Amino acid sequence: MRARREQPAAPTSASTSTAPAPPLPPPRWAVRAAQLITLLALPTGLWRLAMVCGFPSGYTAAGFVPFDTPGSKLWMLTLSVTCELLALLSLGLVRPWGETVPRWIPVIGGRPVRPPAAVVPAAAGALALTALWAAMPLWWTYPHPDMTPAGRLLIGVIYQPLVLWGPLLGAVTVSYYRRTRGSRTAHTNTP
Repeated sequence: MRARREQPAAPTSASTSTAPAPPLPPPRWAVRAAQLITLLALPTGLWRLAMVCGFPSGYTAAGFVPFDTPGSKLWMLTLSVTCELLALLSLGLVRPWGETVPRWIPVIGGRPVRPPAAVVPAAAGALALTALWAAMPLWWTYPHPDMTPAGRLLIGVIYQPLVLWGPLLGAVTVSYYRRTRGSRTAHTNTP
């Protein structure tokens, strides 16, 4: 005897209008770009951490003096950690925690992320980073009397990848927006 298969009930128009379609998975290129962003800030952060530890890292003895103060070291440490954390945030545009707030976060954990809450800061960050690093390719045209020739080359090389941070973040942000724009109406219906 054959077992009779249960056919799922056909969705009604009422059930389909309240249940949003899940966002599409991010394209592979966007995932790779977000991962690359996290690596772009790493060399400069490590270079600054070396300076915090007392290594001149390409500066002459006289040029390193302003960086060898407690205030400068605190600033370089803070800048390194902040830059890497901001770079890591780009992963939220391609990971599930960019669509639903992780449950361990108090008060808002488990709630869906409203797309503008991610898109607006990411787009602003992309524009700011693009403007900030736009002149970096001209590094070698400026005099650097407080640096050794090898240090000038090293710093120029490790800072050049930061030129890509803004455009990559912009591309990943556009991808996130396109994937989640259909879920905007669902977020307005949730309590």
